[in-house]
Amino acid sequence: MRVQIVVFDGVEEQDFVAPVEVLGLAKAMGAEWTTTLVTTGNPATVTARFDTRVEVPAGWSPQDADILVVPGGGYADKTGPGVNRLINDAVFLKKLAAVTALPVGICTGTMVLSAAGMTKGRPATTHSRAKADLAKQGANVINARVVDDGTLITGGGITSGLEVALWLVERFIGAKQAQQVETVLEYERRGSVWRS
Repeated sequence: MRVQIVVFDGVEEQDFVAPVEVLGLAKAMGAEWTTTLVTTGNPATVTARFDTRVEVPAGWSPQDADILVVPGGGYADKTGPGVNRLINDAVFLKKLAAVTALPVGICTGTMVLSAAGMTKGRPATTHSRAKADLAKQGANVINARVVDDGTLITGGGITSGLEVALWLVERFIGAKQAQQVETVLEYERRGSVWRS
């Protein structure tokens, strides 16, 4: 399983670090997958929301991913760095809409998937402050921590990256392995996983 996590200026640290940690622990326990941070363009240094600088060694290559994770960040700031720049990037959205990898939106990363037309008429969730916008864009908003309709996974809230990543481990590897990762993290999942 090849997982790519898209990072960009203004990305919320927790949104991408939680999946890196969870999926990294699962790999250390024997899961056969790779997790790669990617940019929307060329390799670059990304400055996250709280000024964490991350060297990103690769640009997004849709053909090299089985799962594509889109984190959120900066949704309330319509002019600054963050997801709104992705939402307004027509070239990126066109590539995103054509992706064959399983799309996964974390927090307001779901709004990027929505801008690409991926949530219309489908169950999805996002940060509580963006749910009204998600509904206006045609999604069937579900009040759950993680929503999995089979070919789209979304998580609600900044820390939902933990639950989403643990759900990925459970769905693709098994509940026992997900529980082992929870034990190492000393973290108990909160909320529910809604499945269609």
